Amino acid sequence: MNADWHDLISQPAYGLVAERGVRMKTRDGTTLAVDVFRPDSAGPFPALLSYSPYGKDVQRVLDQQRPHSSRTGNGGQEAGDTGYFVSRGYVHAIADVRGSGDSEGTYDFQGRREQTDGYDLIEWIADQPWCDGNVGMLGMSYFGVVQNLVAATRPPHLRAIAPYEAYTDRYRHSVHHGGIFDEGFFHQWFEHLSVRPQRPLIYDFLPEEEVRRRRDALLASPEIVDSPYMHIQLKYENKNPLMFDFLIEPHDGPYYWERSANRVLDRIEVPALLMARWSGWPIHLAGAFEAWKGITSPKKMIIMETEWITGPLRPWRDHQDVILRWYDHWLKGVDTGMMDEPPITLLVKGSGRWRAEHEWPLARTAWTRFHLTGDGGLTREPGAAESSLGFENDPWIRPGLTSPGLDFTTPPLSEPLEVTGPIALRLTATLDQPDATWIVTLRDVAPDGSSSVVTKGWLRASHRETDPERSEPYKPYHPHDRSVPVPVGERQRYDIELRETSMLFQTGHRLRLEVRGQDTQTEEPVWYHTCNPVVTTHELVLGGDDGSFLLLPVIES
Repeated sequence: MNADWHDLISQPAYGLVAERGVRMKTRDGTTLAVDVFRPDSAGPFPALLSYSPYGKDVQRVLDQQRPHSSRTGNGGQEAGDTGYFVSRGYVHAIADVRGSGDSEGTYDFQGRREQTDGYDLIEWIADQPWCDGNVGMLGMSYFGVVQNLVAATRPPHLRAIAPYEAYTDRYRHSVHHGGIFDEGFFHQWFEHLSVRPQRPLIYDFLPEEEVRRRRDALLASPEIVDSPYMHIQLKYENKNPLMFDFLIEPHDGPYYWERSANRVLDRIEVPALLMARWSGWPIHLAGAFEAWKGITSPKKMIIMETEWITGPLRPWRDHQDVILRWYDHWLKGVDTGMMDEPPITLLVKGSGRWRAEHEWPLARTAWTRFHLTGDGGLTREPGAAESSLGFENDPWIRPGLTSPGLDFTTPPLSEPLEVTGPIALRLTATLDQPDATWIVTLRDVAPDGSSSVVTKGWLRASHRETDPERSEPYKPYHPHDRSVPVPVGERQRYDIELRETSMLFQTGHRLRLEVRGQDTQTEEPVWYHTCNPVVTTHELVLGGDDGSFLLLPVIES
């Protein structure tokens, strides 16, 4: 197809009619509130559902795009550009999930009731006179996560989904990175919800006596004693009931499984467009790759950054044309050429180039070990003699200082090096305490010494157990179903998953691996964790048969 696909997709042809506060009843009689925006024509039209607890009233595209911040979010809009889609012949329905906004009921935090409500909403939409019976879903982050969950319930009139920035594992991708609580994000996230105070949902999964026992133990723990904020969340459980849940349940299990699409991806039968940003390593990025592996229906995957080739920035609101192309194909039957193209499109960071691929990980990957050396090097050749390096964490570090740890850096590259795929770090180490937290960062270091984060990984030492049947050398899988204290002073192996990436390290640049026992909060004021509260000596084994190494997916030019 030689035509520019922008000329083939639906063009603006309609004005907008708004019906706010429409009410619909779910199967259990709970009333949900929906704002319906439709073209100013008799129709009928295909429809797109956006569904979240953020409050339908604030889901709007502003004339002036606001900068992203913890105070204003991304300008208040993650549901999709209503005017863009309505003008091109789609109905846009924005609903408040139960227990939020103007909807009745108790908030279920992506649980079974919220999932079946999504099914009921889609079937209600399909039955309206303005809908032609073809329904999709629209939105990023929470709006994207629920697309996978609702699609797995198989509403008959759901034709396709387009989850943009959508984690699929509630435990690993969001709440407990490597078994370490993602404290910083949940300090502020619940405040952005339009949810009323309620009893924590963990009581649906644990006896009240067990919840109380765990709470009392936590209140006496160093982590909580050192954190007035978390002390308040535990003592006054209705204040931030989700944080209460996360603290009470530190291991993966039924509470998280119910809210994780990775357990039901095989039930998704509709076509799926998976989109994410490489910089989404703290939450959503891994979900795109897990969905790619688990969904067997027709699918496409696009992994990018906020830049689009060499043009201007293209944040979420500016990817609406790609999503329109997808839905024109599946909801309107328009041949936009999208399904004639390779299934995967990647932005190779550091090059500014897009590349089409057919599988993930790439079949031509050269899995290459980069060994950590006693002089702080990162080399392809292992050290023959064994050595060690150590550091102590600083639980009470003053804000603004870099967390203590070890850095391992390659020499300046003599030629470009492409790293595209999953990454794993194998540390052999001893600890002088029964637990610790590992925070690892891979950086691209420019000749002038400036650097940028490529990707990150995490692991709580007591969660070091792996499941051999679900692990790959390049992607260890930790069950996170129990905590096993570390034998003090004994060598242990720590297999740490780093989030996927695609990065071209240019000639003269260096790769740097940073190994820490805690976050440097000034670098990541939102994404910080409840780390090891006790001063601990971390001693890494380098060289020899047990030497620590980084496994990189090298793509030869």
